[in-house]
Amino acid sequence: MVLDDLGSSLRDSLGQLSGQSRVTEEDVEDIVKEIQRSLLQADVEVSLVMDLSDSIKERALEEESPAGTSARDHVLSIVYEEMVDLVGDSTEIPLENQTILLAGLQGSGKTTTSAKMAWWFAKKGLRPAIVQTDTFRPGAYDQAKEMASRAEVDFYGDPDEEDPVEIARKGLEETDEADVHIVDTAGRHALEDDLIAEIEEIERAVEPDRNLLVLDAAIGQGAKDQARQFDDSIGIDGVAITKLDGTAKGGGALTAVNETDSSIAFLGTGEEVRDIERFEPSGFISRLLGMGDLKQLTERVERAMEETQQEEEDWDPEDMLKGEFTLKDMRRQMQAMNNMGPLDQVMDMIPGMGGGLMDELPDDAMDVTQDRMRDFEVVMDSMTELELENPRAIGASQVERIARGSGKDEERVRELLEQHKMMSQTLKQFQGMGQGNMERMMKKMGGGGGGGGGMGGMGPFGD
Repeated sequence: MVLDDLGSSLRDSLGQLSGQSRVTEEDVEDIVKEIQRSLLQADVEVSLVMDLSDSIKERALEEESPAGTSARDHVLSIVYEEMVDLVGDSTEIPLENQTILLAGLQGSGKTTTSAKMAWWFAKKGLRPAIVQTDTFRPGAYDQAKEMASRAEVDFYGDPDEEDPVEIARKGLEETDEADVHIVDTAGRHALEDDLIAEIEEIERAVEPDRNLLVLDAAIGQGAKDQARQFDDSIGIDGVAITKLDGTAKGGGALTAVNETDSSIAFLGTGEEVRDIERFEPSGFISRLLGMGDLKQLTERVERAMEETQQEEEDWDPEDMLKGEFTLKDMRRQMQAMNNMGPLDQVMDMIPGMGGGLMDELPDDAMDVTQDRMRDFEVVMDSMTELELENPRAIGASQVERIARGSGKDEERVRELLEQHKMMSQTLKQFQGMGQGNMERMMKKMGGGGGGGGGMGGMGPFGD
């Protein structure tokens, strides 16, 4: 995630305050130095870094901790509030008829972002359409059309037309029934005069309700000049930050937001059309500091369950609480988890499961978990219908046959059966419960009381 190093550094510094009732000036200096170091390494502009660190230092030394609040929690609260203030509010994107113009340099991810945004609007119940006006980059039309198809949204482009302004005008006419028009424009390798002139003409033609600047999270210090020139030309209402699934620093994008006096609208978190998040400053910073993001987690769970049910229309998740939990049910649950996105992102959203706990895991821990889930699916593909419905009846000879058929070792087959057994036993505790008992059990399984609870037994990734 963007600025990940900052979150890790702060958690280490704040951890040193555990058990203290008050903070000293030396404690605050150490924390502020970590903030400055991490933000500067992430390409955040110096003036922003100094303003933030000064505010944190002043508040930490002058404000009294509320009664019953530890020094660590008090400082964490101040850092959280100041960081939220730094990233600002989320760009206003109403769920209504509108036209959005995307601007940015070549390679920033505009075309992918247009499809992701269209997918996002479609999931909110609106009918979006993408209008592709890029006549400069070879393959832009084909890429946009293919991405729109993956997002299952309307699309207009004309590979034979050389005038992007004409394409924009015609595109709005041809997709007139759409609720939301997303106009994707051409980029260049630099802010050339003809790029600026072209996008100004397109803006006059389509009269967008808002202009979004699309920035690669790795842009660095160049973001400031780029943001200023686009803002002077067409005015920037918000920023969409792309490629946050890699090792990008991300601070340049925050600098661009400050330079244009705008805000962040969307975050691109992966390569699929569904890998997009509406920017929510509180949840973003909460995840950064290892405090989770239950709102975003809930949205992902609901979306994943909906997609899984669409894939298998005859399946209702509540059926697992009524009868026998089969391997088919377990496979559906794994599919739902896959639909939620990369596990490391999901874990960051669970309070107590991201942050410091994630830092202690080996670098390849999540990859191993994903591999394990894929192995389980391959093993299940080698089972008969009877075995999938009644895994308890699988004996040693069947384990040997399944391992041979799947190309996995027998230990992996037994791991799958043991994981199924654990999940089945957990779900039996839910059967017959009233709503109050159910909520208490869910809280317990979510590790709400600390200690060794966790969610390992609820999914196929607990080792």
